[in-house]
Amino acid sequence: MSISGAVSQLSPFGRLLRHWRALRGMSQLNLATEAGVSGRHISFVETGRAQPSREMVLRVAESLDLPLRERNALLAAAGFAAYYRETGIDTPEMEPLNRVIAFLLKQHEPFPAFLMDRCWNVLRSNSAAMATFGRFAGPGRVWSQQPLNLMRITLHPEGLRPHMLNWDEIAVATIATVRRTLAASGSDRRLSRLLDEILTYPDLPSMQQSAAELESAPYLVLPIHLKRDDLELRLFSAVTTMGTPQDVTLQELRMESFMPADAATESALRAIAKTT
Repeated sequence: MSISGAVSQLSPFGRLLRHWRALRGMSQLNLATEAGVSGRHISFVETGRAQPSREMVLRVAESLDLPLRERNALLAAAGFAAYYRETGIDTPEMEPLNRVIAFLLKQHEPFPAFLMDRCWNVLRSNSAAMATFGRFAGPGRVWSQQPLNLMRITLHPEGLRPHMLNWDEIAVATIATVRRTLAASGSDRRLSRLLDEILTYPDLPSMQQSAAELESAPYLVLPIHLKRDDLELRLFSAVTTMGTPQDVTLQELRMESFMPADAATESALRAIAKTT
């Protein structure tokens, strides 16, 4: 029997487990050692000769360092209910977190900050973010589209691109970031669709090779250089994630905070804040 034939006969759990092993570059023996089970047992559950327990699925998912969303998917493939909750950010349970988020966004004023989901859709932002980037990307279709998406704003011809002096560098780095995130998440369909969309934008497909090379050696710091009329800004950003979340939504939240890369930009951002 061919390898492709053997894979096609695997159970949903077996196919998903083999997919993740390959993605993580782990042999059955490596995974067995990490999970504290025998290599024979890993082989049996992967090929469907044995049924994994719920505890084993969770241990395997931990050993593979799967995102919480993908751990639930692995459990579902084995016939078990989800273990990790996915709580909507606007639910009452999230009120304490939302107070913290609002505090952090406000404290970052007069510099821009966005709270995003795993696909860079903007969930929250501070006044500086909308006032600053709106001067470069607004008021066109991409800026008005809901939900606002930071990748579209950055790469779309109707977004920041016409005013980004180092657009080629930013574009390559952005594609590399999306590719790296997609690889880490396995086969996230929303991320995959976002990457497919981005690669339909002018000039983006030709940058794929450079982005692939950058994945293994990313920039330490890559400022964004924007200029429109008399307003010129140099910004760099830092991304903050939750430390040890036990909820799918919490794990996927990220806050991107922009800082001025020089004194002139700091002065310009403070001036913008006074007009809003």
